[in-house]
Amino acid sequence: MSSVERDPRGEAPDAPWHLIGSRKPVFEEVTVTDLQVKGEIPRELNGRYMRNTANPQTGYTEHWFIGDGMVHGVELSEGQARWYRNRWVRTPMFEHPGVDRLTLAIDKEKLTFDYSVSAANTHIIGHGGKILALEEGSFPYELTKELDTVGPHTFGGKLAGPFTAHPKFCPDTGEMLAFGYAPIPPYLTYFRVDAQGNLVQSTEISVTGPTMMHDFAASRNHTIFMDLPAVFDMELAMQGGMPIRWSDDYPARFGVMPREGSDDQVKWFDVAPGYCFHTLNAYEDGDDVVVYGMRVPEIWRDTPDMDMSNPPPPEDMPRLYQWRLSLSSGAVKEGYLDDDASEFPRIPPSLQGHRNRFGYALGGDPANGNVGGQVNKYDLDDSATKEIHKFPQGHEPGESVFVPRENGKAEDDGYLMTFVWQPETDTSYMVILDAANISAEPLAEIHIPHRVVSGFHSSWIPDPA
Repeated sequence: MSSVERDPRGEAPDAPWHLIGSRKPVFEEVTVTDLQVKGEIPRELNGRYMRNTANPQTGYTEHWFIGDGMVHGVELSEGQARWYRNRWVRTPMFEHPGVDRLTLAIDKEKLTFDYSVSAANTHIIGHGGKILALEEGSFPYELTKELDTVGPHTFGGKLAGPFTAHPKFCPDTGEMLAFGYAPIPPYLTYFRVDAQGNLVQSTEISVTGPTMMHDFAASRNHTIFMDLPAVFDMELAMQGGMPIRWSDDYPARFGVMPREGSDDQVKWFDVAPGYCFHTLNAYEDGDDVVVYGMRVPEIWRDTPDMDMSNPPPPEDMPRLYQWRLSLSSGAVKEGYLDDDASEFPRIPPSLQGHRNRFGYALGGDPANGNVGGQVNKYDLDDSATKEIHKFPQGHEPGESVFVPRENGKAEDDGYLMTFVWQPETDTSYMVILDAANISAEPLAEIHIPHRVVSGFHSSWIPDPA
């Protein structure tokens, strides 16, 4: 790649928290085929584990969420770690490092917005035979299995606006359920993509205003929208950085709609003001729809910063929460299930939309309220008690992905995968845990002689059957 002028602020001793330690940017794209393995990789794992990260080419961004997308991946085959690769996603923002996003996206003469302008930095998923890098303000970007960029993906021209970084995948129909939100009308659009990757439904949903809807939930027969008080602010947008602020005047609501429904079929429920970046799951229990997620009381009241080097007290950190919404009476029951901080929740993909017993999340140390350093396994049938895998002091895992074991019988019969940063060498390793016994020693560690930047969301994308 051509050289890019580095912004010295990212390398200064007082660099912001999101550009130091495990989040410090890397500036080289590498391919490593000689990977050291400790333990034994299960031979049934054939595919690629991938994580998307914000990794600014210039070395500096104002906010953690803004950096250029870089995908890190490890390919497993027949008990071997074949390669590690990291590649930036080639978007207009990548091609014009440091240029303001709105400058690239807005055509002032035509008054149009180019949704191919993207950081493509939040999630990486596989669906319909394609691998997609996702970022909620833009089109998806298609990648090859070697992490090279194909280009923006619009489902054959049917997608005209943003597409969430948090789609849900129905294990029964093979559908991908999604949405897009925007700062101008339509503020929210719901999408349904069939198992072959065809966009078969686009439905505008009425919400109170330009809310930031980072995630949503889906039960077997319903879609659940979270219309919460984090709203778009044009003045902040013109200043650059994160254009979202907290609003005490914006109502907090959950909307429940039939899976293939329409705007007039959404049933709205008032909930306690708060914010949920990530849901764990949702399912139907008689006339109730039950939603699990990681809730905080509020976000970004005075500043959009998210300085995890100086974390808030545990009660202000994301914690496991349950909402129970009665479709028959309209009643809401809600409350926290854990006193300790946790984030990046995942479940076995076969239980998306169905009642699940176990959930997995990046856990926090109760002594300081911070998120990181351990993986939690929640037992939702036992008052959300948790089993913990604690990593060595200072090691930082990321989001864990559940991969089912072949011919597994129990819900937790499978593996957990994540990348872990080890500060003493400033390198990383991929860990494979036994999901049925996560407190045990890892089944395998795949050591990578580079830093895998601590990032956002991950997926296991298996080889075709």
